[in-house]
Amino acid sequence: MQIHSAIADLRAALKNRGRVVFVPTMGNLHAGHISLMEQARAHGNTVVASIFVNRLQFGPNEDFDKYPRTFADDCAKLAAAGVDVLFAPTEADLYPEPQEYTVEPPAIQNILDGEFRPGHFRGVATVVLKLFNIVQPQAAVFGKKDYQQLMVIRNMTRQLALPIAIVGGETVRAEDGLALSSRNGYLSAAERAEAPHLYRLLNDIRAAIRSGRTDYAVLENEAISGLTVAGWKTDYVAVRQQSDLAMPKGVNAPLVVLAASRLGNTRLIDNIEI
Repeated sequence: MQIHSAIADLRAALKNRGRVVFVPTMGNLHAGHISLMEQARAHGNTVVASIFVNRLQFGPNEDFDKYPRTFADDCAKLAAAGVDVLFAPTEADLYPEPQEYTVEPPAIQNILDGEFRPGHFRGVATVVLKLFNIVQPQAAVFGKKDYQQLMVIRNMTRQLALPIAIVGGETVRAEDGLALSSRNGYLSAAERAEAPHLYRLLNDIRAAIRSGRTDYAVLENEAISGLTVAGWKTDYVAVRQQSDLAMPKGVNAPLVVLAASRLGNTRLIDNIEI
């Protein structure tokens, strides 16, 4: 596996490499990330991963400084997964001057996660567009666990007419159902035992909707109450349309249930498509 930090070196390495598939990450990799790398192989000749902890998408009180940096271990995992090229820029490589030009997503950036993390999706869209311009892939893979992020990137790519196919990778879960996440490492043993409760509640909502219930607000509030009793502090549980994350408007629209809730000091997100 080749490793490059300079933009010019990466571009030179990717010349004449056929169809390039790109998987951007912030490192601290787990089996969910590796699954995305394996899925990427089916979409092209050369798999490129990136590791970059993007300051622009962290709020002032979020965990940028303590976000785990595990570069050597990450490299070993990527190499074992057959990744061809790793782009691992420093902040000076990617932001050699203040990033004054940014991507401003539409109203979708202000709902759900965006309501509780102002500016987050602006930072995500800006760094992803910059990485797309650097790597110039023909396809890119993003995990469905960050469902709203996937929607923002997919819509940006379409509206800006970028020649990149966006692939949504399925969420990888532990045996007890907890969605794999780099932030799971922050959980205490007791919190880790409680954490799958979030996934179970999402499953309960999906089962209720499949049985015919359409009182979505009631289902959402029931789930929030269940989490509160168990000691969680919930930002949202929401039933939305898959297509645009708007409130459900028709009985036949494919839906997704999304949630973000804090267990101790760790904020967990999850979702289930219906």
